[in-house]
Amino acid sequence: MFTGCGTAMVTPFRGDGSLNEPTLRSLIQRQIDAGIDFLVPCGTTGESPTLTREEHLRVVEITVDLAEGRVPVLAGAGGYNTAEVIALARELAAIGADGILSVTPYYNKPTQEGLYQHYSAIANAISLPIILYSVQGRTGVNIEPATVKRLAGIENIVGIKEASGSIGQMAAILNIVPDDFIVLSGDDAITLPLIALGGGGVISVVSNEIPAEMAQLTRLAMRGDISGARAIHRRYHSLMEINFVESNPIPVKAAMAQMGLLDPVWRLPLVPPKAENLARVREVLASLGLAERVHAAVAN
Repeated sequence: MFTGCGTAMVTPFRGDGSLNEPTLRSLIQRQIDAGIDFLVPCGTTGESPTLTREEHLRVVEITVDLAEGRVPVLAGAGGYNTAEVIALARELAAIGADGILSVTPYYNKPTQEGLYQHYSAIANAISLPIILYSVQGRTGVNIEPATVKRLAGIENIVGIKEASGSIGQMAAILNIVPDDFIVLSGDDAITLPLIALGGGGVISVVSNEIPAEMAQLTRLAMRGDISGARAIHRRYHSLMEINFVESNPIPVKAAMAQMGLLDPVWRLPLVPPKAENLARVREVLASLGLAERVHAAVAN
């Protein structure tokens, strides 16, 4: 269900900081029309730590309603309080999410045994499929391969979004988990090498901007057309990189604003990009003709 290219959806806000539901609907429809494989609302790219519980549930509800079963919805439900994660996961299941993406607890830095017990408790509390999310650079804790192997033995823990940045760790995980356990890249630029090692795709930031192209890159790679996938990767590598010139999702929302897709609004503690970095974002968009293409599509 959660293979190929899934988009880690940004959450659009109005100028006053409130949730912009009409823009959210247009972004979701744009993803579906572009042929994305699954949608990931309310992950950390969606600024989920700044959403109220009601907003979190509303974003997922809208996504589920618009998806209408055409694409699966993998909703974010992670954090450092296991009981709160379980409560949220149950609510997300009740409104129709197809699965849960659960980032590791941050700040309190549990041991590997603590991570195992945390995810086991979530898995025992819900029947939905769970994708683990390991991103040590943002949370301070890594799910080590041996722990991933243990967790893969739990029936409804079906995969991992691996954003360690270590190809070696990804290869180690792929070597020890069952063949049907999904290993997804958490970094756009590593999608192609991970798929070559046997990975199942990507949960993508750049597909917020280029959903059709990133979906095609992933499909080509998974069909074994490495040269075709490589050509797309090379064309859009600069966009993948510029999306992290500052903390995600600052650059990607700035780029989408330049493309006319949303208003340039972030919730504190995130702020707009520095002027020099916004200029770099604009330069990359111009080199790829993205702003012009989107504006032309809207005009037509």
